[in-house]
Amino acid sequence: MIEILTPAELPRARAAGALVADILQTLRSRTTVGTNLLDLDRWAAEMITAAGATSCYVDYAPSFGRGPFGHHICTAVNDAVLHGLPHDRALADGDLLTLDLAVVHQGYAADSAISFVVGTSRPEESVALIETTERALAAGIAAARPGARLGDLSHAIGSVLTEAGYPINLDFGGHGIGSTMHQDPHVANGGRPGRGYTLRPGLLLALEPWVMVDTDELVTDADGWTLRSATGCRTAHSEHTIAITEDGAEVLTLPSGRVAG
Repeated sequence: MIEILTPAELPRARAAGALVADILQTLRSRTTVGTNLLDLDRWAAEMITAAGATSCYVDYAPSFGRGPFGHHICTAVNDAVLHGLPHDRALADGDLLTLDLAVVHQGYAADSAISFVVGTSRPEESVALIETTERALAAGIAAARPGARLGDLSHAIGSVLTEAGYPINLDFGGHGIGSTMHQDPHVANGGRPGRGYTLRPGLLLALEPWVMVDTDELVTDADGWTLRSATGCRTAHSEHTIAITEDGAEVLTLPSGRVAG
């Protein structure tokens, strides 16, 4: 299903996006060396509940996971990149952490992910990974406008990743979003321009470039959810929910400046 929002519905989608962004930024500010992944999950749950929103993840049980997920946020560390199931782990200085959060608020879903390095260490490889996914995300957003094709977005994202020398996995990517978290169309992180669905105002998309240093192969943890690089290399993931408007792309998952919770 591809859902198109009316102008009257867009303010509620904006509110959902701001909430997701504020929660992520609050979690980032609270994350220090020694923070436990289960604390991050608990804090996310508290902020979601306080806002009157609901998690998209707790009851999520797709075919590729050993569902239901049972937690409120994905926490992926170092070689983990997607669907990281929170567990009893204290973060160390230099860990590369990805937080991926999706909620439904005021009837609409928003989805966003951030990657950052914990503590004071700044491993060059980790910083380069994060910056590349952020540049790829910005390129995808810049290509999103009415009349553009999905392939234009995928090509823009993939060009940045490829030029940086990273392999691209096309199994998981961005997606449509609206009253539910995962909708059509799929937005691959690589593709050919001029192909695919034509973008129109009111369409919401979650764009999410992610990379692994030296492989495009994923392996699944024993928990049935966490996806890791097959070689044990580091990974990064950046994501925004955007709305296609008459003027181009509006990023919905930007922080409002409030401290969530």
